[in-house]
Amino acid sequence: MNWFLLALAAMFCWSGSDLFSKMGSRPDDRYSHWKMVMAVGLVMGLHAAYTIFVEGVRLTMGDIIAYLPASALYILSMVLGYVGLRYIELSISSPICNTSGAMAALFCLIFRSEPIPSLTVGGVELPLGIFAILAMAAGVLMLGIVEAREDEEIRAARQQEANVRYAKSFLALLLPILYCVLDAAGTVADSIILETLDEAVANTAYELTFLAMGVVAAVYVLGVRRQKLEIPREGPKLAAAACETAGQLAYVYAIAANTVGAAPIISCYCLVSVLWARIFLKEKLSKKHYIAIAIAAVGIVVMGILDP
Repeated sequence: MNWFLLALAAMFCWSGSDLFSKMGSRPDDRYSHWKMVMAVGLVMGLHAAYTIFVEGVRLTMGDIIAYLPASALYILSMVLGYVGLRYIELSISSPICNTSGAMAALFCLIFRSEPIPSLTVGGVELPLGIFAILAMAAGVLMLGIVEAREDEEIRAARQQEANVRYAKSFLALLLPILYCVLDAAGTVADSIILETLDEAVANTAYELTFLAMGVVAAVYVLGVRRQKLEIPREGPKLAAAACETAGQLAYVYAIAANTVGAAPIISCYCLVSVLWARIFLKEKLSKKHYIAIAIAAVGIVVMGILDP
């Protein structure tokens, strides 16, 4: 398949994962994040079975253990992200989470002595990587300030259309920021482990680890807490899991075919998430929110262009 179509598929699948994850993360369900883990574990487990028994990917327990540091960081970041969606608009959460690319670049600079990505034009090296990091940091900081200073009556009025009420909360902003940090740390661990481990094996190991986490979540939710699953209510979680897995597949092939062309397209998925949130979730932010998101988005797209 054409790399451009694959990049678009990754962008729409991951933005769809954001949308359905938000729809499945109900504020009145304190176990919704564990149910999301169950759904993602199920779908990833099915795909892992396909790669092993149909595609013939061979891996050992040693491979799963070798990739465990990256798997643990990625899974923990996703769990915290699912928790955060109960307390904040998707339009705010998704751009913050997507700044993990800048955080990963900083971590690689600090811990691996890798240079910040730049762009050379006509023999002149442009420090666009630094610009991207600063833009994302400024956007996230501005989002935090806007959230903290927004008048409660104005907040309630703009949230009325979405029929949801989010109070000011430090935790609401902290959770997507923690997602960003942990996801970036997972990227660094990824870069180290993949020096000695095949990518297909690593991805299958990750999916099997997520499956194991899904089983643990199921035992806790269904066995210990004796929660009941209502299929119509849990449907968005399965849709989110399917989109997440499909997006990962499209991403791998798109990046392999054309990194320079695909990366900036895929990096725009948080912008599509904001669009879906406005259309389907009726989320309405202030102009200051959208300006902050736009600043962060510029940094995300630039970092995507520089993605090696």
